[in-house]
Amino acid sequence: MAVSRGLRRLLRIRTLEEQQSRMELESAMSELRLLEQALDNAAGRETHGRRMIETSARTGVIADRLAGLVECDSAGRQTTLLQPRIASAEEDAAELRRLFLAARVERRQAETLVEEAETREELDAARRGQKELDDAFGSRRSRNRK
Repeated sequence: MAVSRGLRRLLRIRTLEEQQSRMELESAMSELRLLEQALDNAAGRETHGRRMIETSARTGVIADRLAGLVECDSAGRQTTLLQPRIASAEEDAAELRRLFLAARVERRQAETLVEEAETREELDAARRGQKELDDAFGSRRSRNRK
């Protein structure tokens, strides 16, 4: 009894589902990393703006002070906009991670079923082969006794 085509098809489908889930998770994680980098860049811009304000206070250059204020304000707005997007991306990534792990479990279950069926098939073939050898040996012995 061979492993059924349906069982092999199920394993193939589960494998494809797992791969699809993995790609979706990787995409979501990549998007999350990009958002986090943008947040880090905004923090860097805010720090740079503060330094410009600090420097202009010492030198008295008003243009640097205004540029620093604008830079700080812009970075603050960007941070305010990015934080909810990052939270949403983290939630999406967590859900996709859960779906990926569920798909992996389903694939492993199907894989286990196929492996068990193949093992049973191999054992049955070995038993049939041994039975044929025993029958052949037994019939030869009985012929030799006569």
